[in-house]
Amino acid sequence: MVGFERQSKVTFTEKDYITAGAVSGLITRQLFQPLDVLKIRFQLQIEPISGSSVVSKYKGLNHAYKCILKEEGIQALWKGTVPAQFLSVTYGALQFLAFELLTEQAKNVLPVKVLTDAKPAVNFTCGALAGCVATVGSFPFDVVRTRLVGQGEPKTYGSIYQAVQLMVKNEGLLSFYKGLSPTLLQIAPQAGAQFAFYRIFQGMWDSVFSRSSAETTTFQNGVCGAGSGMAAKVLIYPLDLMKKRYQIQGFEEARKSFGAVRHYRSLVHCVRSIFLEEGVFGLYKGVWPSIIKAAFTTGGHFLFYEETLRVLAYFYSQ
Repeated sequence: MVGFERQSKVTFTEKDYITAGAVSGLITRQLFQPLDVLKIRFQLQIEPISGSSVVSKYKGLNHAYKCILKEEGIQALWKGTVPAQFLSVTYGALQFLAFELLTEQAKNVLPVKVLTDAKPAVNFTCGALAGCVATVGSFPFDVVRTRLVGQGEPKTYGSIYQAVQLMVKNEGLLSFYKGLSPTLLQIAPQAGAQFAFYRIFQGMWDSVFSRSSAETTTFQNGVCGAGSGMAAKVLIYPLDLMKKRYQIQGFEEARKSFGAVRHYRSLVHCVRSIFLEEGVFGLYKGVWPSIIKAAFTTGGHFLFYEETLRVLAYFYSQ
């Protein structure tokens, strides 16, 4: 079980946490990358996502899926998958490692009463800090991935190497951290909420099904992880959308075939522009594929993390 409540006959090392986190990110990303592509395309579209709109590139989930298949081929659903894998593996390894180390320190430092009575707050705080550490370490991969996914045809970037080369040449090294501020504002509450909700849902599961065993089941881990991802995503979605808008600043030329493009001077200007031009629901564009993605990916992250540690524990006990 993730965090300071883990009960295992095996003492895991930092290397084990890194391995489990990396494996979790790798498998989950490969399985659900198409959902991420659809989400990003929706987030970057200024026009309404509606079947009645005559100016919109994408009018809904099914329409977007068919449109991408027709214009770019099935491989486009895995656009940016290589930098996305670098992102997922790095992020997964850093996040779970940081969370395990932080909760271990919390267990050693905080009074038992605090760990018992303020359990959700402890998990939230450790999760938020772990998310920030993982974000800073993996953010350049996120920016490159967003640009590769967000470009149309003909492509501006033909490869990861070319993307990195042109970004350094035309925009400088800081371009790899465009959107970092709204991302950290987003990731802290999102990661904190994911870990907190995961532990809450695990406790509820044990209570409903009257389970007393410290070992959780694979199905339980997947369901509780999916629920935690959905709950956290609804809370922080507008920040995720603003992050994506920021990451394509300076990349407007490659977006012209998808519709209107905008340049935002600041976070406040971004919020104000979206609210005035697209309405309050503009802050939730792409929310449904994002919630679906959050359910599958967060469920996958926790499930594959727990299962990898279970496999490692099995080999250590032999």
